[in-house]
Amino acid sequence: MELYLVQHAEAKAKDEDPARPLSERGWESLEKVSGFLEGVGVNVVRILHSGKLRARQTADKLGEVVGSSEGVGETDGLAPLDDPRIWGERLTEESDNVMLVGHLPHLSRLSGLLISGDPDRKVIEFKNGGVVCLERNDEGIWCVGWMVIPEILD
Repeated sequence: MELYLVQHAEAKAKDEDPARPLSERGWESLEKVSGFLEGVGVNVVRILHSGKLRARQTADKLGEVVGSSEGVGETDGLAPLDDPRIWGERLTEESDNVMLVGHLPHLSRLSGLLISGDPDRKVIEFKNGGVVCLERNDEGIWCVGWMVIPEILD
């Protein structure tokens, strides 16, 4: 199984727009990352996001280029301060490739939990608009397959 963890692309500051949609720079970086994902042929069963505007916009854009049989949808357990064990448990039952679009510190805590068993151990330095591919082997052990961030795609 492959799990794609995506930190939403850069959003506008709260004082600029309280809804925090993606900034112009966020959209530009998302174009680069989308092109990369399309080029390597990422395919998932579903793309899920937290419901916050910046995560939904990121998920929708990625959904345009990533093969996804069930499409893009909102789910619980992906908000910035949600317990990473929610998705840690769900993923034990999951066998399909899935993309989760969310926020910090949740994504950092979820990756720490999956890779080291400790949600407080930082194992990945997430970047806005970046994608981390985690792979789970037949024994249920997670490892980092690859990571891409917008800055390396210039």
